[in-house]
Amino acid sequence: MQGRRSKAPSSPRPEAVAIVDRPAGALNGAGLARTALERHPDGMLRREEFTEERLDRISRVARELLGYRLLSAEERQASLGAVLSAVPRRRGVWIFGYGSLMWNPALKVAETRAATVHGYHRWFCLDMHLGRGSPDRPGLMLGLDRGGSCHGMAHRIAPQDVESELEILWRREMLSGAYQPRWVTAYGKRGALRALTFVVDRRHDRYAGKLPEQEVVMRIALAEGHIGTNRQYLFKTVEHLDQLGIDDGPMHRLARLVRDRTG
Repeated sequence: MQGRRSKAPSSPRPEAVAIVDRPAGALNGAGLARTALERHPDGMLRREEFTEERLDRISRVARELLGYRLLSAEERQASLGAVLSAVPRRRGVWIFGYGSLMWNPALKVAETRAATVHGYHRWFCLDMHLGRGSPDRPGLMLGLDRGGSCHGMAHRIAPQDVESELEILWRREMLSGAYQPRWVTAYGKRGALRALTFVVDRRHDRYAGKLPEQEVVMRIALAEGHIGTNRQYLFKTVEHLDQLGIDDGPMHRLARLVRDRTG
């Protein structure tokens, strides 16, 4: 599947991703097999994997295989610094997770609560060519998009761990700049929390929008990358929602359709 060229933003942004011409024959499974990305047999991310060395390797693969570059360490640090400046001293920070951050945070978490955010909904709206997808079988990643509401989990990071854990979080969530860090109000049984989350950037080239349901089902059913399958990502999210007693109709419907498609 050939990707789109990046859309020029209305003003320069530090998280912008430069898209360049892709070399002929770059988008194929054989090319992916030759990359240096290690397999994840259990489909889980681990905090020790989020090193600059590994991110440099992923960046080279993205550039050589897909023809685009990820954010540099300096760009990520500038984005992170802006957020850290808004965190009060000697205070922890809450992170709102709605996808794999719910069930695989890979962070030092001091406390977790079920929470709901209004004004955004969870949907598979980001193209994914690495991780749980490949160039020839691209998957889809969850993002928070405008409108509706979203049930998820709020994780508290203790004050002494804020800088180290947010650095890991930025290496995980802010690789391509497809997300925008945003402070939101998350509501739970014990009251409202000010939480940090990641909403989709609609101007980003990876933004797929609201694709037809059957295309979403087909892509999730077939996509697979070095981390694991796209359907595992969906099933684990639904499984965690079930365990929490959260009824999230769209995700459950997708899971049923994907299971029907894959047997």
